[in-house]
Amino acid sequence: MSTRHRNLSTGQKSFLNLVFEASFTLKITTMETSQRQTYLDWLRIISILGVLFFHSAMPYVAEDGWHIKNHETSNLLMESNHFLHLFRMPLLFFISGTVSFYMMQRRSTLSFIGLRFRRLFIPLLVGIFIIVPPQIYMERLANGYKGSFWDWYPSVFNFVPYPKGSFSWHHLWFIAYLFLYDLIFAPMFCWMISSKSDRFKQKLAAMANGKWVYLLMLPGIIWFALLSEKLPETNDLAHDGCYFVYWLLFLLAGFICILQPKLMDSLERNRRFALSIGFVSLMIWECMRWNKVEPGYSNWPFHGVIFDYLFTALRPAIAWGWVLALVGYGKHYLNKKHVILNYLNQAVYPFYILHQTVMVLVVYYIVQTQNESILSKYIYTVGITFFVSVLIYHLFIRPYALTRFLFGMKPKDKPKPVMEVEEEEVKPMVALSA
Repeated sequence: MSTRHRNLSTGQKSFLNLVFEASFTLKITTMETSQRQTYLDWLRIISILGVLFFHSAMPYVAEDGWHIKNHETSNLLMESNHFLHLFRMPLLFFISGTVSFYMMQRRSTLSFIGLRFRRLFIPLLVGIFIIVPPQIYMERLANGYKGSFWDWYPSVFNFVPYPKGSFSWHHLWFIAYLFLYDLIFAPMFCWMISSKSDRFKQKLAAMANGKWVYLLMLPGIIWFALLSEKLPETNDLAHDGCYFVYWLLFLLAGFICILQPKLMDSLERNRRFALSIGFVSLMIWECMRWNKVEPGYSNWPFHGVIFDYLFTALRPAIAWGWVLALVGYGKHYLNKKHVILNYLNQAVYPFYILHQTVMVLVVYYIVQTQNESILSKYIYTVGITFFVSVLIYHLFIRPYALTRFLFGMKPKDKPKPVMEVEEEEVKPMVALSA
């Protein structure tokens, strides 16, 4: 063979190698974004447990109002709740952004909206008319109402918003907001996962270098600092202008980070940096609060509105720092399958819908007990709420097609032949369930 032909063959081999490497890289990237990311499931489960501990403390914390309150309250329990409140919902919205990404796979905009209608809007209606009313009724009993539940229940259909009336979504505001976000941004999500946005995804990849991914924090921090004092959190949508956008920014960050896997890799690589941001911001905020060095107090040494904004900015800095740190540490340590994960992942959504109603019913009687410490009441509230909610799910929701539909679950899988199951095991795992 001549030298010319040998050189040509080498060039062809080099070209084929480049094509193979590019195809292999594309395949790996596609698998990373289409496969189920186990750590996100674990983080979702952990965040719902955080909601359980947060809500269980609300009857016993000082200052913060709630549906039913214990006669004695705790300032220290209030402090732990303040800390949890900074990042529990931001983490849930971030994870929800990744869920929206997976549910958009191989779906059109209308198909995605239809799916979210079934998974979010139907359970929201069930919650408003079945799950939430017992909470309001027990609150009315605690405030002196003497009638039966069935005497009171028709007042729900007067559609007078709570607290004046009996119409409310209470803790299910999260589902309402999430449904609206997905409804509004479905066309944009569809474009982002399509090949039309390849250029945009390439630009996102540049943010994975160094610590540029943390620029995602800035819009939320700035927005919160400027508007949170003027527009406090209400969760009623109509008067929640600041927080409606604030929660949305976490959801969009979750969608963007899972859209471009290199951003998730950057969060994992820089997890200590994110934790440092969250920890240092928290320590500054707590030290200033405990020493009453806050705007409006005589100890506040600064003059000018810019310092007020900087103090307020500490709260979203804590939230973003802890959320991105938890995602980074979760990706590093929690990306492991477990035999119980599938069960837990299906259970968390119905559990979230149920838990506060169970809790209010339990707390109504717990707060009436005498000579019991706040700690014992709190532990009992957590334990009984968890126990009852899980059993309601396991016995009355999980087994039946109708209740699965009403609580936003996927239809129950039909048993498959052994050979089909074996083939299924070698396929990539499908998208994260709602």
